Amino acid sequence: MSLTHHGSGRFDVWAPEASAVSLLANGQQYPMKQVSGGPGADGWWSAPDAPGDAEVDYGYLLDGDTNPLPDPRSRRLPDGVHALSRTYDPGSHTWQDAGWRGKELQGSVIYELHVGTFTPEGTLDAAAGKLGYLAELGVDYVELLPVNGFNGTHNWGYDGVQWFAVHEGYGGPAAYQRFVDAAHAAGMGVIQDVVYNHLGPSGNYLSRFGPYLKHGDANTWGDAVNLDAAGSDVVREYILDNAALWLRDYHVDGLRLDAVHAFRDERAVHLLEEFGALGDAIAAETGLPKTLIAESDLNNPRLIYPRDANGYGLAGQWSDDFHHAVHVNVSGETAGYYGDFGSLKVLAKVLKDGFLHDGSYSSFRGRHHGRPIDTSLVHPAALVVCNQNHDQIGNRATGDRLSQSLSYGPLALAAVLTLTSPFTPMLFMGEEYGASTPWQFFTSHPEPELGKATAEGRIREFERMGWDPAVVPDPQDPETFRRSKLNWDEALEGHHARLLSLYRSLTALRREHPDLAGLGFAETQVEFDDDAGWLRFRRGSVEVLLNFASEAVRLGVGGTVLLSTDDAAQPDGGSLNLAPWSAAIVQV
Repeated sequence: MSLTHHGSGRFDVWAPEASAVSLLANGQQYPMKQVSGGPGADGWWSAPDAPGDAEVDYGYLLDGDTNPLPDPRSRRLPDGVHALSRTYDPGSHTWQDAGWRGKELQGSVIYELHVGTFTPEGTLDAAAGKLGYLAELGVDYVELLPVNGFNGTHNWGYDGVQWFAVHEGYGGPAAYQRFVDAAHAAGMGVIQDVVYNHLGPSGNYLSRFGPYLKHGDANTWGDAVNLDAAGSDVVREYILDNAALWLRDYHVDGLRLDAVHAFRDERAVHLLEEFGALGDAIAAETGLPKTLIAESDLNNPRLIYPRDANGYGLAGQWSDDFHHAVHVNVSGETAGYYGDFGSLKVLAKVLKDGFLHDGSYSSFRGRHHGRPIDTSLVHPAALVVCNQNHDQIGNRATGDRLSQSLSYGPLALAAVLTLTSPFTPMLFMGEEYGASTPWQFFTSHPEPELGKATAEGRIREFERMGWDPAVVPDPQDPETFRRSKLNWDEALEGHHARLLSLYRSLTALRREHPDLAGLGFAETQVEFDDDAGWLRFRRGSVEVLLNFASEAVRLGVGGTVLLSTDDAAQPDGGSLNLAPWSAAIVQV
């Protein structure tokens, strides 16, 4: 979609419902003039006499207001999302990544992290200091939770209200560019998590400017973004321009599109299809892969089908079914949405087909769900899988990780499943060494009423699920945020070091044996015995054997043991003895 005018001037702003707009720049007012935008794009205002260069602090006065509003396309917000914008020219950065050739999703390992809790400092520069560790771990992509402008000092990032800005507490846009440069120098791509389905509750001034939201048409988090009603041409361009900002101006290698099932889009060309086309266009322009991954719980493979096969052309989508199947089989937890996943039979189906629910009945939803994947159209690498992530941990009442309740054996099985599966594995920060720190839901709303409402809503949510409200952390308590920071001192100690060594061995094995990541859906062969508690699957010349039982099992197998989570596992007369809660990987 291309409009005749789309904010190409330095301070152009779309405000179709305003009768008068003035620019306040460095303390001086500049009356703005309406500019015809062509069909569907009227409502643009321009300030031809405004400063043409140098750094400027600025905002907009609508219809005689005396309080200026920040720019909806702010590149910097040094004093927060309620204060003036500041200009920032991304072209001022001298990039050091001319030799970067990009990464493909197939064969890669993703590492998801939250900038504010990944290091004690909670900044992009501090995170860049850990890139050597991630490279040694075997990471190919670093995926950053949202970094866009939000109200307060710390937050998960999903309550952002300024999509074009980088949170100042993380270091702002200059630090972001330094981080991407450093990641590329270390041999890793960067995937940026972006949220286009809703905005946060504080600092959201978009509706003052124009019909960015559909009031009265809410999704889980509030008013839905206007993707298909009057004025949606410019709103969609706003979103696509933001995606292009990351992919072009900030050299990121991919985007993770948050909760695309919450998009309300009835147009013939879906926004997701436009994302797919945008990624391909920028990839062709730059000569570098641009990977767009959707988070979706719809189990709809159309997202990853090619556009010439009536798909949306995205590179990947999350498979929550994989997470649920692994979680249940290592933890035994079957409450809520885990209810359908309590068997090795389910895990076997997910390993072979990608989804459990591909048209089957979902007891949690009370209806049939999903559709089968046409395996002739996509590779298994298009499914991004994990055994832990920010949502699956943080949306638990106490934000507890698997490592806070499970011993080394089950944690090792989860690691083996994730990193030897046919799919693209994603790790959550600290998972690789069994971090003892939780990952809890935290906010820092400056408004007392909003903070109180957030905390009370969180308690009510878990009370309905039978939790004792006394154990639910207050998201506004600064200690909740501090508890969620990783403790790096423990990574090289005791069982933490043992698990970290396993993760490093698994990523190395994945690189050394291309059958694991390279073969298609049809090349996955799975056997299991729910009663005996074992499962085995084969990808080409590599076979993975897992024992989920509290008793040892002996399985017939020949070949060389490439890796074992239990040192005693060695072939003996054409069979292999697997200790309780252990796994072995064999070259057959």
